[in-house]
Amino acid sequence: MKIATYNVNGIKARLPRLIEWLEETQPDVACLQELKSSDETFPEADIRAAGYGAIWHGQKGFNGVAILARGQDPIEVQRGLEGEPEDVLSRYLEADVMGVRVASIYLPNGNPQPGPKFDYKLRWMKRLQDRARAILAEEVPAILAGDYNVIPTDEDVYSVRAMQDDALMQPESRAAFRTLCFQGWTDAIRSRHPQGPMWTFWDYQAGAWQRDAGFRIDHLMLSAGAADRLVDAGVDKAYRGREKASDHAPTWAVIRD
Repeated sequence: MKIATYNVNGIKARLPRLIEWLEETQPDVACLQELKSSDETFPEADIRAAGYGAIWHGQKGFNGVAILARGQDPIEVQRGLEGEPEDVLSRYLEADVMGVRVASIYLPNGNPQPGPKFDYKLRWMKRLQDRARAILAEEVPAILAGDYNVIPTDEDVYSVRAMQDDALMQPESRAAFRTLCFQGWTDAIRSRHPQGPMWTFWDYQAGAWQRDAGFRIDHLMLSAGAADRLVDAGVDKAYRGREKASDHAPTWAVIRD
């Protein structure tokens, strides 16, 4: 079973690239982020024509998450995180697919920091920790997949100095990510590739792609029940280099059925 996460950076603008990737790699489950589409304008017909059922939590112009499943419809479990009823941003969607609990996550960026946006990021991460703990208590195989907007370690960035003031790699952001790991979640990519660059994002500016000046912020976190079944994990880097591509590359893990 192949589960992937892909920040598409606008599903309508990147639809040809998304369909191309689905057809060429055929993931069983695809968690999408940054749809930038309302619920009404989500391209359901195109997704179904490619062989995938879908659920989505859209928002016009920004944010938005979805879960696609090959040959079936995901069974929705939860949309949004509890803890701040006034928070209506579309950043979290959870479903059961093929016997596995899957969440699609678009964690707040947090810039500029310090400030209200960074405070919101840390509060959101605490809410995610609470939900993750509840999922673990259910003892189901689970994967929390998405754009975490966190660079976990210095080895996950092309230049520590260039990003040292960014919210993505502040000590508080990293500590919150480690808290997830300490709960019992396994970072699929680092489990299979413990060293070396495994970038998932390259900015559109300053020739970042051409210079391979990237960093790793798209993660698949596996519960013990899923981590025990992990076969492989990787990044579909080549898709970042295609015409009118997202600034993220699809990132995936394979677990035994």
